[in-house]
Amino acid sequence: MIETERLLLRRWTARDRAPFAALNGDAAVMRHMLRALTPLESDAMILRFEDRWQSDGVGFAVAERSADAAFVGMVGLSRLRLPELGPPIDGALEVGWRLAPAYWGRGYATEAARAWLGYGFDRLGMDEIVAITSAANLPSQAVMRRLGMRPDPARSFEHPALPPGDPLSPHLLFAIGRDAWPG
Repeated sequence: MIETERLLLRRWTARDRAPFAALNGDAAVMRHMLRALTPLESDAMILRFEDRWQSDGVGFAVAERSADAAFVGMVGLSRLRLPELGPPIDGALEVGWRLAPAYWGRGYATEAARAWLGYGFDRLGMDEIVAITSAANLPSQAVMRRLGMRPDPARSFEHPALPPGDPLSPHLLFAIGRDAWPG
């Protein structure tokens, strides 16, 4: 689908189920998420990703290392579906990622997300793309900054899927507009 210097960003296949389940079951990976997922929940997530491709024309994709076809994680674009928050958060186009720990700190998230930003601006004609993360997720915020995204405090929010007071509930929204994209 999209090739970068070191990665192939592609749609899901049956061979991705086991490594994706391992990724979603890893406590370190999921420390900024609601909780780790079971293999059945991971499989259901892949089905939702594929549904998003059908309905929206974009979605989260597999990030595979070109050199050896290793499953690095998932990276892609997706429409935020947070109706409790309303526009301009609900419906915004989000770039997001989740990588296996073996691939952290190597620039893969930035490389893949940069390719997806280019796709969103150049191919889809988007005026803005956002990224969200819990306020505690400093590594993801660092990737967002490397991509040229900037925090938008006016659109920070408490995640509606989490109870008030939960330490993961405060979420930050970062954004980049077409005018700031160096593409």
